Amino acid sequence: MRPVDQRRQHIDLPAAFDAGSGSYDRLVDANPGYHDHLRLSARRMRLPGRGTGLRLLDAGCGTGASTAALLSVAPDAEIVAVDASAGMLDAARAKPWPESVRFVHAPVEELSQHGVTGPFDGILAAYLVRNLADPDAQLRRFRQLLRPGGTLAVHEYSVRDSPAAIARWHAVCWGIIIPVGWWRSRDTTLYRYLWRSVLAFDGAAAFRRRLDDAGFTAVHSESVPGWQADIVHTFLADVPR
Repeated sequence: MRPVDQRRQHIDLPAAFDAGSGSYDRLVDANPGYHDHLRLSARRMRLPGRGTGLRLLDAGCGTGASTAALLSVAPDAEIVAVDASAGMLDAARAKPWPESVRFVHAPVEELSQHGVTGPFDGILAAYLVRNLADPDAQLRRFRQLLRPGGTLAVHEYSVRDSPAAIARWHAVCWGIIIPVGWWRSRDTTLYRYLWRSVLAFDGAAAFRRRLDDAGFTAVHSESVPGWQADIVHTFLADVPR
């Protein structure tokens, strides 16, 4: 499958996230359902028990919201949380975490060079794949990092398959996200990028095909409730046993 449209990749994303890290948590906290939906995706991974003995990768952890979602369903798991933005990781590390959580500053494409190796029992990639230059290559790397039977959960925006979702996305971005981003940080670079990148990303059906093409099985997706229905999805995929 061809890579996602690269015309949107014209900003230094780690630097943009560094710049926005100070206001990022306040912005997402104001988004109804943001944390609930991350926890929903973590529950959909169907991790066994409390996670005792599990190794989990939080790929693109940002300020730690997705890490907290994994902890909520697997409090006894070892979690490696990775992000390319030093500013976002500083915000994440400033929060209280159990010793089982480790944060690593690294691009997700270069995990092995930074000491992050498999096998993992599960990987959660929240709002990450849409930002990658070569999503197909990264999906294959995720498959290689997972043990047989392991699960990948991609928690991501995808609106192309729904005209109603596209209209809602335009309205929310220009009515709320971009203006509030300006009010909080006096810089809309990151939020305009968010608006454009979601429009450019795969529809849900096309992204499921990417997962199939990357060698995953049991590929399926579910949306979330509330205003983000048909906008935010959990894409689930297993590694063959």
